[in-house]
Amino acid sequence: KVKIISGVCAEGTFDAINQAKAAEAAGADGILLMPPHLWLRFGIKPEGALKFVKDVAEAINIKIFIHLYPSNTKSFYPIDLLLEMCKIPNVVAVKMGTRDMPLYERDVRILREKTPETTLLTCHDENVLSTMIQGLDGALIGFSGCVPELITALFKAVQNEDLKEAKKVNEKLFAAAQGIYGIGEPTGEAHARMKEFLVQRKVFTSPLMRPPLMPLNQHEIDVVTKALADSGVEKVNLV
Repeated sequence: KVKIISGVCAEGTFDAINQAKAAEAAGADGILLMPPHLWLRFGIKPEGALKFVKDVAEAINIKIFIHLYPSNTKSFYPIDLLLEMCKIPNVVAVKMGTRDMPLYERDVRILREKTPETTLLTCHDENVLSTMIQGLDGALIGFSGCVPELITALFKAVQNEDLKEAKKVNEKLFAAAQGIYGIGEPTGEAHARMKEFLVQRKVFTSPLMRPPLMPLNQHEIDVVTKALADSGVEKVNLV
């Protein structure tokens, strides 16, 4: 059975609870709880962030994955706060999006020591291999929707400690990532390129994005086409 984890992105507790309850009612196995994006600019007291997660957790009976935002944002949860969140009974996983490798390496080790039952998943679409080799339990990334066979093959190689195979798969993955992210992080424009990638793989019928995101120009489409070819993945003809 495929597990369904529904993203919850709300600007406050009440809306987050409503979204989480709707996901549960629809049959989701869990939610990916993002911090309110208001915090990106204004921040939040640690006790406020903890209460936010507790309140949502108490309102539902399904699992919660914590989405850890980058360390250079005001929505980042420092390790002491994250450990407190992991004590909440239905918090079972962390989507690790630290995007600061020394801090990431340290925090993964602390989480493994202090809360070994918590599932740790890389969030680093643009550099999956280098954030998976710490022994993570998998990946929870939008990019995997474009090339699931490569992400799966990479994870298996890492689990088997087969560096040669992991590097081989990563070369294909890097080619795809270059066409979508370049050397940047996920953005709205990157999501537009992901949709174009999926159109060219015959998964989606349209690359349409909701305004104000702009359609890709021909040069951007050509970059995606090259990335698809260089990655070696085949069209799947689902549409």
